[in-house]
Amino acid sequence: MAKYVGPKDRLSRREAFDIFSAGAKLTRLNVPPGVHGPKGTRGSSQYGKQLREKQKVKRLYGVLEKQFRRYVGEALKSKGNTGEALLVGLERRLDNTVYRLGLTPSRPAARQIVSHGHVLVNGKKVNIPSFSLKVGDTVSLDSKASNIPEVKKVLDQKDIKIPSWLERKALVGKVSSFPRREDVIEPINEQDIVEFYSR
Repeated sequence: MAKYVGPKDRLSRREAFDIFSAGAKLTRLNVPPGVHGPKGTRGSSQYGKQLREKQKVKRLYGVLEKQFRRYVGEALKSKGNTGEALLVGLERRLDNTVYRLGLTPSRPAARQIVSHGHVLVNGKKVNIPSFSLKVGDTVSLDSKASNIPEVKKVLDQKDIKIPSWLERKALVGKVSSFPRREDVIEPINEQDIVEFYSR
C-alpha cells in the first residue's frame, strides 16, 4: 500500500492550503517551497491551474496518481455531474469517513488508524483505507483505539461538525446517505480536475 512519506509542510505550501490540518504548526503557508521562494513563481496558465487543483485534491485525500486516475475514470462513466461523482467517490473512502465522523484529528491519522486495524465496518475489521462505504454501513473504533491520546483528545471536543450524510453516537458512526457536493467544505474546483483529464 503506497503512500506519500515526504515532508508535508512542503505540499501545503505548494498548494497554499493547509492540506494536513496542521493548523498553527504550519509555518510560511504563503511562501512556496524551494530555494527561490516567491521569486521562483510565475503566472499560471490554464493547464497549470488545472494541474495544481488536481494535485491539491490528490494530496488532500491522500491518494497517489494511479488510484486518483481510477476515481476519475469511475466518475466519467457515471451518470450526472462528473466532478460531483469524483468528490462523492473520494468522500466515501473509509479513512475520509473516519475523519469526517470526528474520530481523528486529520486524514493521515485516520488512514493510520484504519491500516493498523482499529476500525470496524458493520462489526468486521477493515484495514483498507480506500474501502468504499455504502448507505447503511456502520463505522466504529475498537477498544484499543479509544485509548490512543490523539483520538481521546478529538473525542473530548464538543464543537465538531459532522456532515449531513453521516450520523454518530459515541464511537459509532453510520452512513445515512451518499455525500453531496455541499458536504465538501474544502475549497475545491472539481471542474478544473475533470477538464485536466478530458484533454
